[in-house]
Amino acid sequence: MTAFPLLAPPVARLQRAEGTARLGFRHDGRSTRLATLFQDGCARVGLPHPLPDLPLEAILINTAGGLAGGDRIAVKIDLGKRALATITTQACERIYRSTGLDALVENRLMLGAGARLAWLPQETILFDGGRLSRRLEVDLEGDADLLAVEAVLFGRAAMGEVLRHGLLHDRWRIRRDGRLIFAEDFRVSGDIAAQLARTASLGGRVAMATILCTAAAPERLLDAVRARLGDTGGASAWNGKLVIRLVAPTGLALRQRLEPILSLMLAGRALPKVWHS
Repeated sequence: MTAFPLLAPPVARLQRAEGTARLGFRHDGRSTRLATLFQDGCARVGLPHPLPDLPLEAILINTAGGLAGGDRIAVKIDLGKRALATITTQACERIYRSTGLDALVENRLMLGAGARLAWLPQETILFDGGRLSRRLEVDLEGDADLLAVEAVLFGRAAMGEVLRHGLLHDRWRIRRDGRLIFAEDFRVSGDIAAQLARTASLGGRVAMATILCTAAAPERLLDAVRARLGDTGGASAWNGKLVIRLVAPTGLALRQRLEPILSLMLAGRALPKVWHS
């Protein structure tokens, strides 16, 4: 009898969510119009009918309902000269427990001369064991203006969740005419709750946000921003940039501070409706 070697048992391959979205906007001399729309995988785009005298709005949607280890999302936004647009997300993005791999998110924004973009995703919620590596790359041309925010909630406070292990790595690179004008890497891993409890980090708070504005003469907004911040954060303006940091004990408290500051930065325009749904 011939003996045959046993076959190795099959290795289960977990299903991963992958999505790509590309949007292009062009100004036709009277208004901004959609020029390019591509969506693939779990990445989808909603385009509400624009209200008069307001920038075109796009809503990014992750049909997977959240991100787990090994998932990948890539978004590319291209605004032509003098185009105006607001980009937001349908809901808070949830980063679920990972078996070891990072969820990867890459956002690439390109703005032509005179273009203005408000990049306003809703909060990211990092679950215990979640791992997220996210990159924001921005290329500004000439006098293009950007308003960008990223807000993070560390754990689900309503469930008493404490982040004992996980990873968040946020990388920002902003360039104007090819020259780097802002670079930042925020990374926290391992026992995240213990690290955030330190006075030099979040002082035990579990919510934070960073806002960056590259509008002309941002110093004019500094006093008004600081008045709205109170003792919940800080703001600095230099070399054509305004950077704002907020921290809060809960997601609700963060929203209550974040919304009036963003409304100020939007020159009184209301935030996208999905922020209030």
